[in-house]
This record gives sequence, structure tokens and C-alpha cells, in this order.
Amino acid sequence: MYSTGIGSVCPGCGWPATGCRCSKTLANRPLPTRIVAKLRLEKKGRGGKAVTVVYDLPQNATFLKDLSQDLKRACGTGGTVVDDTIELQGDLRDRVRDFLQKKNLVVKG
Repeated sequence: MYSTGIGSVCPGCGWPATGCRCSKTLANRPLPTRIVAKLRLEKKGRGGKAVTVVYDLPQNATFLKDLSQDLKRACGTGGTVVDDTIELQGDLRDRVRDFLQKKNLVVKG
């Protein structure tokens, strides 16, 4: 017998509403006093194109959105927010490191 009684499903991530994993649920988490951002360069699975990834950031949707917009404006490139990471097009590690240090964030990598 087939049952469809699993409850409501989140339209953003497709998971049940009680176990939603999309970034909308991250908006209520408070920011820590000391934020540590880590940098890495990825090329695998991207057709040979380089992407600068800023990861291990606080899971706060408004903070990530604002920081992403500021980074894209400062570097003059495109990018996106995925979970608790920011992905920027190109090898911009030096520019991103300088920008984050000016915003008083600890940068590793």
C-alpha cells in the first residue's frame, strides 16, 4: 500500500518541511564574535575554470548574502552563495583575502 502522508515538502530543497536543509532555515542563527573564513581554489568539475571558494562561514543567510554582494563588487566578478560557502568566478584569493582582512575577519588559506 502506498502512502503519501509524509507531510509538507519544502519547495526550496525538496526535503520534508521538518528536516528542511535549504538556506532559508539558516537566517536565524546568530553571528559569532570571531569569524574565521577559509579560502580555496577549485578547478575540478568546472570545465577547467577556476573558482575561489570562501567556506566555513557562519550559517546566517543575511550575512552571507551581504558578504557575497560586497565581495563580488570589490572583485568585479560573478559569484553565488551555496549553503555556508561563497563561490566567486576566477582565481581571486589575494583580493578576497585583503578584502576580508579589512572587514576584520580572520582568513586562513
